[in-house]
Amino acid sequence: MNVLVVGSGGREHALVWKISQSNRVDRVFCAPGNAGTESEAENVDIAADDIPALVEFAKQNSIALVVVGPEKPLCDGLVDALDQAGIRAFGPAKNAAELEGSKAFCKNVLRRAAVPTADFNIFQNPEDAERFVSERYEETPENVPLVVKADGLAAGKGVIVCSNRDEVFTAIDQIGRQMQFGKAGRQIVLEERLTGVEASVLAITDGKTIVTLPAAQDHKPAWDGDKGPNTGGMGAYCPTPLVDEKMFHWIEENVLLPTVHTMKRSRTPFHGLLYAGLMVTPQGPKVLEYNVRFGDPECQPLLFRLKSDLFELLMAAAEGNLADVPSLQWDERTAVCVVMASEGYPGAYEKGRVIRGLEEAAKVPDTKVFHAGTRRDAAGIVTAGGRVLGVTAMGNSVANARLQAYKAVKCIRWDGAWCRKDIGDKALGVPSA
Repeated sequence: MNVLVVGSGGREHALVWKISQSNRVDRVFCAPGNAGTESEAENVDIAADDIPALVEFAKQNSIALVVVGPEKPLCDGLVDALDQAGIRAFGPAKNAAELEGSKAFCKNVLRRAAVPTADFNIFQNPEDAERFVSERYEETPENVPLVVKADGLAAGKGVIVCSNRDEVFTAIDQIGRQMQFGKAGRQIVLEERLTGVEASVLAITDGKTIVTLPAAQDHKPAWDGDKGPNTGGMGAYCPTPLVDEKMFHWIEENVLLPTVHTMKRSRTPFHGLLYAGLMVTPQGPKVLEYNVRFGDPECQPLLFRLKSDLFELLMAAAEGNLADVPSLQWDERTAVCVVMASEGYPGAYEKGRVIRGLEEAAKVPDTKVFHAGTRRDAAGIVTAGGRVLGVTAMGNSVANARLQAYKAVKCIRWDGAWCRKDIGDKALGVPSA
């Protein structure tokens, strides 16, 4: 069978790498792919959001399954278009993808499903949001623990955590007036700021059956100690000791199942990958947000540990036969992914800088370097994005896995390369700086 993976990041490289291992798969294509996917699949020069071209390619190349990596084509209706053309796809339809495409939609689903989440208010314009904050916090302007969110897609950057009223007003202005996140700021969500430790629990569903994957822990802030601006993710590890077996089952029963059932009752059935971003608070886990695709970089350590056939799993979900899939098999070791980024990220950064040391890094045992923002030109493999590589390693403990990952990181060089130095510290009980 032929498979098309849509996207060009580290998540897509991991998907291509794992799917290509299936005995049932003949050819794997990646659109548009990167310098890493080209060594394990056939890159196709089609943008991830060019829906007509992707559908036509799938028709012309007898694609049995399209696996959609990024959120934008899902929210734009790629799965719907493929379905109309009679092509199987792994991912939710456009109306169900609103779980990620609109934070207001997501919060309302959580409310209807009685899933624990932060208190929130939704505003159509910045003036109403400011008026609410002024009235609610009139007597405590220096203590305003709110999170200000752009409603729509903002590449993981439309969330601003605030402590006082001035910070909230600045965030509202950036989102709702300056439109720093574009159309995503047409609605504004104000949410109580939760305290605790974040975790990610991903599940694959065909709308009837749910297969929950081991919990992971992402690192969103740019700098060590969880300081600095939010990013798309600077590293992750799996599994996380934060989510024990009791909490894992609680999340299945009180978060994932009610959400899938509520979506079905609302006539927006969800099938694909449901990613719950959680804050483990003193009161228990609460949902911060939902994503509707594999997380990046959580996907990399997750799939690095998976021993079962990923293609069979995703195809079963697309066909509605997930209940027939045998229990998944996992490597018992821990996997850690360290993201190497370009100077300036998550702000502006230069592209085209030559990457050296990839062959040396590949020799580090139990390690895989997943490409994200890379491309190949006459000079070799060069940077083509903010998050460039996801250096992933396994070990018998988080400490051993992160040691191997950072050994490989030290092999790799380009002008302006940097990474967080504390990925995995939370699992080791190391306090934030």
